[in-house]
Amino acid sequence: MKKIVLMAMIIATGLSATAQEEMVKTNTCDGIETTICGDVVSNYIWRGQDLGNVSLQPTLGIGYKGLALTAWGSVGLTNAADTKEFDLTLGYTVGGFNIGVTDYWFSLTAGDGDADGRYFKYGSHSTNHVFEANIGYDLGFASLQWFTNFAGNDYKADGKRAYSSYMEAIVPFKLSAIEWTATAGVVPFASGQYATNGFAVTNVALKATKDIKVTDTFAVPVFAQIAANPCSQKAYLVFGVTLQP
Repeated sequence: MKKIVLMAMIIATGLSATAQEEMVKTNTCDGIETTICGDVVSNYIWRGQDLGNVSLQPTLGIGYKGLALTAWGSVGLTNAADTKEFDLTLGYTVGGFNIGVTDYWFSLTAGDGDADGRYFKYGSHSTNHVFEANIGYDLGFASLQWFTNFAGNDYKADGKRAYSSYMEAIVPFKLSAIEWTATAGVVPFASGQYATNGFAVTNVALKATKDIKVTDTFAVPVFAQIAANPCSQKAYLVFGVTLQP
């Protein structure tokens, strides 16, 4: 009940703000683009994993001629024990091709029991950072992405680096004037991060997005998603709203 009341309050706040028909607020000056937005979600589900309850997830980004630096975060609003997250991504896109590197930081206990959650802690086996490289291509009718951890807190039980990886295919389509995306994600080999013992399908999702029009110049983007993790045999229904200045 507390979650439902809190979501209603947050959505009401978003409805009172000035909104555009785009999902994000973007200002362009001399070819430089700045993006500011924030999502409020009923559950934080990432690549088929449950990382928290009701969460606020802000985004701040700047881009120039295909090169972009983006900061993204997540903080739980109803449970103090939910993971806090702060990610920095440097990416480059040209045509349909994209490549990037992400520094993930989680407020979780690091590998050797260093639980103080310090951001600027980069010990060999005592950091809450995970560094991931990605490469992908957008074919128009579908996009394919590959992600691999190359540094940070990602180890096997024997202490060797795990190189946890994840591969994803996303297919966008339109149905009944609503934008949809279908997603399928797999983990190719054993990974502690994704709780797999080998090749596993960890993410099957269907997401619908629509702008709820309030007036001729005022709309609020909302989305709903069904996500399942066949490997862990869990399923989720997520609702979210995008807030923007």
